[in-house]
Amino acid sequence: MTRSRKYFGTDGIRGVVGEDPITPEFMMRLGFAAGKVFSKQSSADSSGRAKVLVGKDTRLSGYMLESALQSGLVAAGVDVLLAGPLPTPGVAYLTRVLRLNAGIVISASHNPYEDNGVKFFSAEGNKLSDAIEFDIEQHLIKGADSVISEDIGKVKRVVDAAGRYTEFCKSTFPQNCDLSGMRIVLDCAHGATYRVAPAVFEELGATVIVMCDAPDGTNINLNCGTLYPDALRERVCSERAEIGISFDGDGDRLTMIDSDGTIFDGDQLLYVIASHRKMHNQGGVVGTLMTNLAIENGFKALNIPFVRSAVGDRYVYEKLIENQWVLGGEGSGHIICLDKHTTGDGIVSSLQVLAVLRERSQSLGQCLSSVELYPQILHNLRLKDKLNERQMMRVRALGKATEERLGSKYRVLIRASGTEPLLRVMVEGECKDAVADAVKGLSDAIGLIIKEVQ
Repeated sequence: MTRSRKYFGTDGIRGVVGEDPITPEFMMRLGFAAGKVFSKQSSADSSGRAKVLVGKDTRLSGYMLESALQSGLVAAGVDVLLAGPLPTPGVAYLTRVLRLNAGIVISASHNPYEDNGVKFFSAEGNKLSDAIEFDIEQHLIKGADSVISEDIGKVKRVVDAAGRYTEFCKSTFPQNCDLSGMRIVLDCAHGATYRVAPAVFEELGATVIVMCDAPDGTNINLNCGTLYPDALRERVCSERAEIGISFDGDGDRLTMIDSDGTIFDGDQLLYVIASHRKMHNQGGVVGTLMTNLAIENGFKALNIPFVRSAVGDRYVYEKLIENQWVLGGEGSGHIICLDKHTTGDGIVSSLQVLAVLRERSQSLGQCLSSVELYPQILHNLRLKDKLNERQMMRVRALGKATEERLGSKYRVLIRASGTEPLLRVMVEGECKDAVADAVKGLSDAIGLIIKEVQ
């Protein structure tokens, strides 16, 4: 049974900067607690100290949280390597290849700059298990002090962290293929991919037009990135580019846009990769509870095994390991290719899609011509206080009744966000008007339940 955690959600710890737990005081204690856990979980090097890599995205608050974390880590006797601004999957990669004990990323992913957070990676470049996260929280309760002076950790910077990660990304693209002659627009969301992504695609031969690559600490994800594709779509059309690629603030998810301005989400990109890889007989695919029903039906038509996990890339990863498969993802743009990397990676995933387009000499639209997504509407209801089990039972009963009324060609999913105080209401099915009516009806009814406790 999974033990309850106070601070860790589905993707680390996240919140508003200056509000608990995203404060310097908490981050120092978190660094100390994590340092103690990593020191006992993994064997230290010849110096007797564990080593931890710390990277970040481009948020202004990253400087503050980085200093606080490293203070806690060195006080616990851990050596710290600083990578500076680097995509989250880049930190996972360097943690593994440098044979470190753990990696830490300071980022709030696709959230606005007012938010920040912390993600952790194991020595193998995977997200931490629930058990280790629980252990860190138990050490947080004990508080922070310091090892004796001679055992305090040291801090140094990783030389050319971005360059090393750039070379890794390029290595995941087929050796007998390049991007010469392809015109690509990149939206770097003023985030962590702003240096790496243009270099990767240019060095593979593409003509690259870059936008949103001038971070100032406050413009990360501001009307750009995966959540705001309209500007990229306009640029793709005006530049007459073949493809547009949009990353989120920390570079672990993506959206792609075809030459005609059509936007393709993670579900569709997962289908493009999986349908091509079926030719090479690479097992099944993991989606999530949010994966569009049309994608599932598309896999069935191709005789590709498909299973759903809970929402969140860590749960996709767990299902992949359970089934001994290599490919999974979610509509938000997290795609995991375990034969290429240990975690979701926006740049690496986009290269897998581009390899398919090159090898098939097709556009994204052509690769997806046999799959038309069902209308899917997601509505978020903000919570001040968590609903109790009785109230959640009432909410789930409303969802079940709606799904039974709509019939087998519709799905209803209601779930609490793992990273924000939100209740997410999703309905999908063959008729857009019916889906919209169902979302509104459910949201109104659930809203009344929420008002009872707010």
